[in-house]
Amino acid sequence: AAVLINATPHPNRIYPTDTPDRIDPHHHVPTWTLPPSERPARFGMVSLGAARLPGLELPAESIEYARLVDPLPEQQPGTWYVVPLVVALVLAYGGELIAARGDLLVPHREVRNLEGTVIGCRGLARPV
Repeated sequence: AAVLINATPHPNRIYPTDTPDRIDPHHHVPTWTLPPSERPARFGMVSLGAARLPGLELPAESIEYARLVDPLPEQQPGTWYVVPLVVALVLAYGGELIAARGDLLVPHREVRNLEGTVIGCRGLARPV
């Protein structure tokens, strides 16, 4: 059997595909709820300083997104990881220093509560 691991810092609630975009969470039950990870997959950030943008009176900080904090384990057949989209995009495509991965999933088709806060999704997507 396949294993699904949440590597995000928040619970992933997966609702039926016909769930509306906005719901009252007291009236809809997710099909799956994946608990949050204690060691989520995320990139570290290093501030390189702030400078004013040319033509604007607004400072912008230059940020270098460093290596993954708490990297994911090696790929294993039958194991899938739910990760934030930015992590999936970098790791799915690889690069000069990163081996591409095919075991990553991201929340897809967001579900929001009546106030507009994302509370879950209607499925998972695989970046290809």
